[in-house]
Amino acid sequence: MFLCFILAGVNANAQGELKFEKTMHDFGTIAEGVQATYEFKVENVGNQPVVIAHVQPSCGCTTPDWTKDPILPGKTGIIKAVYNSTGRPGPFHKAITVTSNAATPNTTLYIKGAVGPKDLKMSYTAEQKAKSPRLAVGSTNYNFGKLEKGQKAVAKFRIKNTGLQDLQVQGIKSNCNCVSYKVSEPAIKPGQQAILELTYVPAMLKEQNEVVTILSNDIVMPDLKLTLKANVVESLVSRNMLREGAQPVPFR
Repeated sequence: MFLCFILAGVNANAQGELKFEKTMHDFGTIAEGVQATYEFKVENVGNQPVVIAHVQPSCGCTTPDWTKDPILPGKTGIIKAVYNSTGRPGPFHKAITVTSNAATPNTTLYIKGAVGPKDLKMSYTAEQKAKSPRLAVGSTNYNFGKLEKGQKAVAKFRIKNTGLQDLQVQGIKSNCNCVSYKVSEPAIKPGQQAILELTYVPAMLKEQNEVVTILSNDIVMPDLKLTLKANVVESLVSRNMLREGAQPVPFR
């Protein structure tokens, strides 16, 4: 019986626990049209795996993503929050509820900031600029060659922080709204590199040159521009049959 009590006590204490690096992120003032992005880091400090079952934002203007695999003890995961500032001028303060099987099953994260005009310009001192993170990229162009309309393609750019503070890519802008992004490191330390992935899904035919503005906390060059090029053709799926007379034959 004594052994049963010991085992029951061990099982009662065997549970995962999530510890967030922080639960609030302030974007500051951003230009309207920016897809402001932040990744909340979380560590499992318990002794059992934790599964994040659901992440619910307080409004449709915030799109969440999160680590879907179980977070093992001692390992980390992320909750990614993307705030769409288009058509939403003024201050914002949004909540994101994280639900899991951890000892504390519900945690609320917050993002806040203010949306300024589309052509927002900020004034900084020479000292602030000297201490700023700096976003550097080897090439500002990527040519996919021939792509089918609607085909998903990924361009990878190697970026580096040549400044004195941590660099964060905060969002992107493109006229086509057909480009999304992912960065291998949410915060790039001074002197370190990361991979920026741009996922492009073309919707128009013929030669395309999509200019993508990369928004970051680099105050010297906060809106670096990259260009994605492609020769977009009709999908071969819709052209896999040719007609000879009245009978269709396979495409050759």
